[in-house]
Amino acid sequence: MSTPDRRTLIADTAIALVAAAGLRGLTHRAVDGAARLPAGSTSYYFRTRTALIGACYQRLAELDLGDVEADLGAEFGVDAGAGVDVGVDPGGDPGGDRGQAEGGAVAAPGGPSGREAAAKALAEVLHRWLTTGRTRQLARFELSLEAARNPELEPELHRAGQGARARAARLLAALGAQRPQESAELLAAWTDGLLYDRLVGALARTRPAPDRAELASVAHRMLDAALAGNDGQGAGTVREPGA
Repeated sequence: MSTPDRRTLIADTAIALVAAAGLRGLTHRAVDGAARLPAGSTSYYFRTRTALIGACYQRLAELDLGDVEADLGAEFGVDAGAGVDVGVDPGGDPGGDRGQAEGGAVAAPGGPSGREAAAKALAEVLHRWLTTGRTRQLARFELSLEAARNPELEPELHRAGQGARARAARLLAALGAQRPQESAELLAAWTDGLLYDRLVGALARTRPAPDRAELASVAHRMLDAALAGNDGQGAGTVREPGA
């Protein structure tokens, strides 16, 4: 097995262990055993626990972006080769932010039809993460909390989270967002909140199975809110009296 493949195997195994047993179950020895690797293999590639968790962040980002590419990318032509470094500066000028995002490979039309298609594609991503990707999302939440306790992990978590936000900014720019990066950060926060609520929230065990139509409706409302004020179609648009 080549080195890159072994690193991927270790990261995937670590993610599965965290989802099943929490961070208390994440040890180098446990990963070796679960991955059926010779003793010491995990510590050879990732010397510390911090390095191992950092590898999990990057692998989670890679897998999540793969899902986004499969659903949103197929619909809107999101550039899979852009990677995490997509030239969108989270702290940059809003005008420059829009220009950068619009320069990406997104061809989604603005207006209601484009928003409807985007909502359906986003619903497909959410459905995937609530069903076949459920284990991975549980691990992501668990591992994200660790960064709040370990400052060494914050840069890795930040870097891993930029890819999805940059893709969202490109999509929102194509849908007419004037401040796509700002809107993307809101959309990412709402998406995380929805996933958390439905996976581990108080009613998670009693909710019906995820439904694509219902998720599309929710996704449409999230997009409307993220785009509010950009074109007068957002759910949160404030109109002057008599308008």
